[in-house]
Amino acid sequence: MNQNPFGSYSGQWHYNNYGLIISTTNYVPGYEVSEIIGVVAGITVRSRGLGGNIAAGIRSIFGGEINEYVELAENAREQALMRMAYRAKNLGADAVIQVYFDSNDIAQSMDEIIAYGTAVKLIKKT
Repeated sequence: MNQNPFGSYSGQWHYNNYGLIISTTNYVPGYEVSEIIGVVAGITVRSRGLGGNIAAGIRSIFGGEINEYVELAENAREQALMRMAYRAKNLGADAVIQVYFDSNDIAQSMDEIIAYGTAVKLIKKT
């Protein structure tokens, strides 16, 4: 499994490739929001290939965690976050706050994963 570029979950991540703070909270400790840029989103649509679906189907007969789908979900969430961060950075944001995820079934074997939040500019509190 890939190492999570956002570190361990604590409600707040720092994504080093874009130098952004990504947070599920309304604020970033030690900073004030100086400007709200707007809503940003990252979207991906993923599907497990035929081989993965067969392996997952066999595994589901015996119960337990379906690793093929866990990996698919983790990779989709990571890609949606990266796309959201990329859009925020291109708008000049320092952070994205109030980050949420959503997912929808598009077809029998396709899922849409969306990461969205509010892109903001920050200033350090003195």
